[in-house]
Amino acid sequence: MARPVSLTGLLARAGFREASRDAEMFAEPFLAAVRARLDDAGLERLVGALGRAADPDRALLGLVRLGEAVENDAHRLQNVLAEDSASRDRLIGVLGASPALGDWLISHPDDVSIVLDVPDGIGSDPRRVRALMLRSVGADPSAPVPVAAAPAGDGTLDEMRRTYRRFLLEIATQDLTSSDPEALLPDVAAALAHLAGGALEAALALARAEFADHAAGVRLAVLGMGKTGGEELNYISDVDVIYVAEPAEGVAEDEAMRSGARLAAAMARMCSMPSREPALWEVDAALRPEGKNGPLVRTLESHLSYYERWAKTWEFQALLKARHVAGDTQLSSAYLEATRPLVWDAVGRENFVEDAQAMRRRVEDHVPIAEADRQIKLGRGGLRDVEFTVQLLQLVHGRVDPTIRSANTLDALAALAAGGYVGRDHAVELAQCYRFLRVLEHRVQLSRLRRTHLMPTGEEELRRLARAARLPVEGPGGLSARWRTTRRQVRRLHEDLYYRPLLPETARLSADDASLTAEAATARLRAIGYRDPSGATRHIKALTEGVSRRAAIQRQLLPVMLGWFAEGSDPDGALLAFRKLSDSLGSTHWYLKLLRDSGAAADRLAHLLSASTYVADNLAQLTDAVAWLDDDKDLQPRTTDALATHMDAMLVRRDDATKAASAVRFLRRRELTRGAIRDVLEHVPVDTCRRVISPAADMALAGALRIAAHEANVKHELTESPTAFLVVAMGRLGGAEVVYASDADVMFVHDPRPGADGQLASAWALEVANSIASLLGSMASEPQLAVDTALRPEGKQGPVVRTLDSYAKYYQRWALGWERQALLRARVACGDGELGERFTALIQEYRYPAGGLDSAELRELRRIKARVEAERLPRGVPATHHLKLGRGGLTDVEWTAQLLQLQHAGEHPELRVPGTREALLAARDLSLLSGSDADQLIRAWELATRLRNAIVLATGRARGQRVDILPAERQTLSTVSRLLGYEPGHAVDLEQDWLRAARRARTVMERVFYG
Repeated sequence: MARPVSLTGLLARAGFREASRDAEMFAEPFLAAVRARLDDAGLERLVGALGRAADPDRALLGLVRLGEAVENDAHRLQNVLAEDSASRDRLIGVLGASPALGDWLISHPDDVSIVLDVPDGIGSDPRRVRALMLRSVGADPSAPVPVAAAPAGDGTLDEMRRTYRRFLLEIATQDLTSSDPEALLPDVAAALAHLAGGALEAALALARAEFADHAAGVRLAVLGMGKTGGEELNYISDVDVIYVAEPAEGVAEDEAMRSGARLAAAMARMCSMPSREPALWEVDAALRPEGKNGPLVRTLESHLSYYERWAKTWEFQALLKARHVAGDTQLSSAYLEATRPLVWDAVGRENFVEDAQAMRRRVEDHVPIAEADRQIKLGRGGLRDVEFTVQLLQLVHGRVDPTIRSANTLDALAALAAGGYVGRDHAVELAQCYRFLRVLEHRVQLSRLRRTHLMPTGEEELRRLARAARLPVEGPGGLSARWRTTRRQVRRLHEDLYYRPLLPETARLSADDASLTAEAATARLRAIGYRDPSGATRHIKALTEGVSRRAAIQRQLLPVMLGWFAEGSDPDGALLAFRKLSDSLGSTHWYLKLLRDSGAAADRLAHLLSASTYVADNLAQLTDAVAWLDDDKDLQPRTTDALATHMDAMLVRRDDATKAASAVRFLRRRELTRGAIRDVLEHVPVDTCRRVISPAADMALAGALRIAAHEANVKHELTESPTAFLVVAMGRLGGAEVVYASDADVMFVHDPRPGADGQLASAWALEVANSIASLLGSMASEPQLAVDTALRPEGKQGPVVRTLDSYAKYYQRWALGWERQALLRARVACGDGELGERFTALIQEYRYPAGGLDSAELRELRRIKARVEAERLPRGVPATHHLKLGRGGLTDVEWTAQLLQLQHAGEHPELRVPGTREALLAARDLSLLSGSDADQLIRAWELATRLRNAIVLATGRARGQRVDILPAERQTLSTVSRLLGYEPGHAVDLEQDWLRAARRARTVMERVFYG
């Protein structure tokens, strides 16, 4: 009695669920004989082998039942089980993973030898499989038209099915006992497809025997579709086919079609009708023209007529998988030769890509809600996502690249990766997911040999599935986690690749345009607006020639991007800029991949390069900014705190003042580039001045101050600065209204620390002030920010930096009207916070006078404004076209707002704001301006500001007076107008809109400012 208890424990430790019951099975005669041959170590090894099965309990039960069924070979089977051999492990593996195959072995015990002696190498030559399947029905494999020796009812059908099952058992044995079923999957799927083809050939031979009178009158070809055609079939699946028939010589077409339909229907019936042996699978001809409503068989001419006139997008996608599997080989070849061009030309159909994408969504929508999270095949992140992705990429690019036309999903995916249509990492990831899902699908089908694509839900079923698939996961939870992760991976890749914006754009090109041949490219470039097609062709050749992966991806991108460049105002310049950018970045791992795979980057880059010289130049210097185009978050303005953190990180790594200043200026250019990209994409919003350009200038001033203070301390051997230092933003910088072409108007303030040497403090402060201007304004690789101190007391005649007391005495005794006016926009930019508060408190009474302006001050203010208009407007520039100094320009609006502030801010705190727009809105709310007047002034001010930025973006010129003048050149005006959102050809509308806005603003200004 001790031995069974020991055996029970042994079984329990090996993972048997019913250890006590299973121990009793070893007393059954068959297993008892096996056990009698084993010592304790041998028994432990046998139990261990059983414990490694997907389901040890089922495997043991299967052995007991098999032992009862085997008569002639029982002794051999007992010897196999008693030995440590691959044969024993294969038998246990099959019984533990597939009760259905176990039932087959029990009912056909002679087939046990197939499992025990299965040869190395999955499957076999398709010709051998076909020959053996035909011989199973007594047909001659070498005959031009094989015919079964006897009708199905004479036992030939059952013999054909038995032969099929033996082949299936051989394939499944190797699959179930493989150490790496995912690696073996392609061979398994191909072997199943070849077996299905052999079975169809044998079934057709049986049909010919049944309808011998009709068989001679028709040539019938059977083409495999779907997974059968792609040589990637499941264990249990409908076999999709299309039939093509042609009359034999001397036979009328109608009669031949009737005969062909009888043969086709009989062939399908041989595979699925009831018999003593189980049916194989359903033969599905629903992919034929007109589907189930169309005739079962058609002539080749009828097929072609349908495809040329009536076929839908999905039908061409289905034809991609077509392959001869049975019947007349020559007719199949003729069919494939005739339909292949239709498949690869189908991408030129209107809305081809959109139709294909809609079809995938319809497939998802038809999945029952209860099955959605269990579907291995049809659900989100399932096999269909992989297959549809691969097929759409093939159909779009295959017309010009024959190397990617494979009907097999994994082979096609590898070819797409080799051709650069899919990133290597994406292809590897997608292939791994596909293999994993297919192995799961095979295992759930093999369990009961039933057609299913659903993941089980019970813990024990999941555990068996994981073990059957040889997955290195812990229990059912581990399999479920990997299943969910795989689905997320597949869905992410599917959405990234399947919905690429390049796909529909590429599909809309003609084959010549997509191929980029020199002749076709030159003609197309000229037709879509390139001024120098020959030069553009040279750029294209430089980018695409050769066999490198870089050139391959460029050959995908350029046909579409050339059209996108042409939608901008300067396609030639855009192509040149793109070539320069690609020369700089083409060898990086991310650049071309980003343009190919991103949902937005390529389109955005083309638009930027063709619309803005400024952005193109900046991207050439700041190449990593291209990566921002893929994510809207990267284009959002950075906060002040984020800029300060970034600047601090850059400065702590640099000791040299010149290099540190270059880093600060680099960071400023980085933010200006971010703002410029956003401006071009969003029609130059006015808030870029406040959200991007002004904070970037503040950050640059803060960085320069930090560097200058450090250098001055080092020079004077100081551990602490002898004076508090402050940079005050003035003018448009003070109002956070600077544009890309603006200088930084500032004043410098310092206040010696208690006990500090006054002379040293003044010298130190002057050195810092001059150093700030030098660090930001000197010529260097990074763009300069000119620092202008002309708004300081006494203007250019006064000292560059003053103490706080000096400012107080000056403003108290000497402040002129224009200086008080300038203080309206004074704002602390950077420096000592406590000194900033004191300076702000000091200037309040001067910029916001309690009593407003007296008549003399008002007259002086008006006199100065009139003088500015008369003397500062450049010669030869119409007053109506100067955006800054002209009639209704920025100065008119700003002086109007500032007049209202000087008159009323002492009484109304709401007016104490540095910004022009904010001041006008406050004046409106206080009824100092009518709503209409405020709107007219704001409209002109915003349009002038946007125009100044757009001129810089269009021309690339960030300095000089031309940025303040509405362009007279038609080409430049056209580029500026399109940046502001005007349609091509409507530049004159922009000019008229500006003249109208300026005229109305001037009318308001004259009434409010001059009275």
